[in-house]
Amino acid sequence: MTKETVFSTRNLTRVFRMGEVEIHALRGVDMDLYAGEFVVLLGASGSGKSTLLNILGGLDAGTSGEVRYRDLDLSRANERRLTEFRRHHVGFVFQFYNLIPSLTARENVAIVTEIARDPMTPEEALALVGLEQRLDHFPAQLSGGEQQRVAIARAIAKRPDVLLCDEPTGALDSKTGIKVLQVLQDINRRLGTTTAVITHNAVIAEMADRTLRLSDGRVSEVIDNPNPVAPDRLHW
Repeated sequence: MTKETVFSTRNLTRVFRMGEVEIHALRGVDMDLYAGEFVVLLGASGSGKSTLLNILGGLDAGTSGEVRYRDLDLSRANERRLTEFRRHHVGFVFQFYNLIPSLTARENVAIVTEIARDPMTPEEALALVGLEQRLDHFPAQLSGGEQQRVAIARAIAKRPDVLLCDEPTGALDSKTGIKVLQVLQDINRRLGTTTAVITHNAVIAEMADRTLRLSDGRVSEVIDNPNPVAPDRLHW
């Protein structure tokens, strides 16, 4: 069966200039991500994984090369088109939760549902991450893992085609991190959302359908995993 390509990059580069110094974050990345898969982008700090994720999500642009989301050429899209792309197709989950302290969990999620085309209700989204009993709690009343699950609920509430996660367990202890990974895997399987997680933790790669290892701004290895491990069976 032919896999549907969601993202593709060809000879993608990203150069940051700091005065007279050039930093080559990406050095010709060729990569494909497929519909419905759970993929881990694995690499050490400075390998280019966060830069790549930001370009896929339309938060940054490459210096040269091509990046496409289905039929949309992101490398040539204007800011208006990129804004529409981010709003309607992509959910983001970051290491730090970026919740608004003065809003409840329900209200933090509603920020997204009020502008999406076909959203879930905040209650539906929070139930999917196991927080139906915490709707009216403020971030300060929630644990770190619960705050991250609110952030995931906010990301999935607009029913995105793609969920991009930047070190989603980086600020959590291993036990709490496993709970968050279980939520991400469950969302991927129940909703069919293409999910990409970047991490430096090689253990997390065991739960992925595929792992793309990044090194020095390039994809150095692609590993298919026909038998992904459940998060609660990972050995941290």
